[in-house]
Amino acid sequence: MSVSGLVVVGVDGSASGLGAVEIAAHEARLRGAGLRVVHAFFWPAMHVPLGRSPLGPPEGGIRNMVERLVAEAVERARAVEPDLDVSHVVMTGEPLTVLEAQSRDAELVVVGSRGMGGFVGLLVGSTAVHLAAHGRCPVLVARERTRREGAASADGPVDRQTDGPIVLGVDGSVAGERAVEFAFAEAAFRDAGLVALHAWTTWNAPLPAPPDPSEPYSAPPGGLAEEEQRLLHEALAGHQERYPGVKVEHRVLHGSTREALIEASRSAQLMVVGARGRGGFAGLLLGSVSQALLHHAHCPVAVVRGTLGPQ
Repeated sequence: MSVSGLVVVGVDGSASGLGAVEIAAHEARLRGAGLRVVHAFFWPAMHVPLGRSPLGPPEGGIRNMVERLVAEAVERARAVEPDLDVSHVVMTGEPLTVLEAQSRDAELVVVGSRGMGGFVGLLVGSTAVHLAAHGRCPVLVARERTRREGAASADGPVDRQTDGPIVLGVDGSVAGERAVEFAFAEAAFRDAGLVALHAWTTWNAPLPAPPDPSEPYSAPPGGLAEEEQRLLHEALAGHQERYPGVKVEHRVLHGSTREALIEASRSAQLMVVGARGRGGFAGLLLGSVSQALLHHAHCPVAVVRGTLGPQ
């Protein structure tokens, strides 16, 4: 099988990491890309003994443990996508640093929402949050609630929801344009419908031009709602022509963006958002909406930064 791209998945031996491997394998097949399984091996940098203890079994030791967990991840990927070109690499370093470097050559990086170091009460791991903010390509976080009720146990393959739409959070910002492109491409890859959702309130809506300059803060009845409809239409302009096979539903809601997207994620197979929105502050690389979805969405979440270079 010839490949034309690369999907990277970070693994750490956790159940969340193995779930990410399955999703990453699926994404790689859809793209006709190869899959690279990556483990960040930070113990050598801490000068911790890697070999087995003289008092322990031959298969003991941190190095053997790492080899086993990477082999298990590769085996899981090939089990769900037998024809996939799968490679693996173990790199010394801190996970975020390693995966950020790997993202420079990848078209997608996939990670689990929590890893071996996750604390009870923390709904999403720090590596997932920081990578979504700093990765040089789109980052897909495999939320732990991707398994349907009544599905197989955690030891078996993840029961991915494949009959729901791709949900795209649209804010109309320039930074969100790459998220729109990614969502259309993903819907085409998956042969899925696309729900383009824009939520607004009177606090975050841009005011339309006043009909009477003498009353600069007035707006005609329904003017704000019409302006938000126009914003969504303009954000999607051109993409439908490039992806004529993708069926798009325009959904404009008056209410909280976070609540609307979290609710929409219940029936979605993937949520796509930009890293920063219209109200983002300089220096905050991951907006509050993106962070809320990483913590509370009911499906995998793809965060797409507006630029490839550093911000």
